Amino acid sequence: MRVGLYPGTFDPITLGHVDIIRRAAVLVDKLVIGVAINRDKGPLYTLEERVAMIEAECAKLSEETGTEIVAHPFENLLINCAHDVGAQLIIRGLRAVTDFEYEYQMVGMNRALDDTVETVFLMADLQHQAIASKLVKEIARLGGDVSKFVTPMVNDSLIERFG
Repeated sequence: MRVGLYPGTFDPITLGHVDIIRRAAVLVDKLVIGVAINRDKGPLYTLEERVAMIEAECAKLSEETGTEIVAHPFENLLINCAHDVGAQLIIRGLRAVTDFEYEYQMVGMNRALDDTVETVFLMADLQHQAIASKLVKEIARLGGDVSKFVTPMVNDSLIERFG
């Protein structure tokens, strides 16, 4: 069974994330969404809320693609998380050249730790290239409309959170 790991903080999950998940699901038999517990980032949503959002959004995608998609919180090294879930692939989304520079360094470090786990990059769809969770939160906090960047469920949650 080919297992892929798509890691991130998903605070909140955006349409860009959903697009990468949908496209990654056809590459693997099981897709694990690694939900990073990153205390340094000071997430807007708790770990439990982020996992619940991912599970709700991915239930539909799992049905559509026929791929098992599960959320898995982690706070260890990404390569160790890959081992924990039995992943042979780490899937990363790229929006811009600046993403690539950071990801290139991460691939090098991960391969130095374990060269049996491959990293696959998926370019963000053109309509999603500008979407970043950080920007979505900032727009929502300032009363802007983020409905074209997130699913209706996440949009409602952001409206409720920021009123």
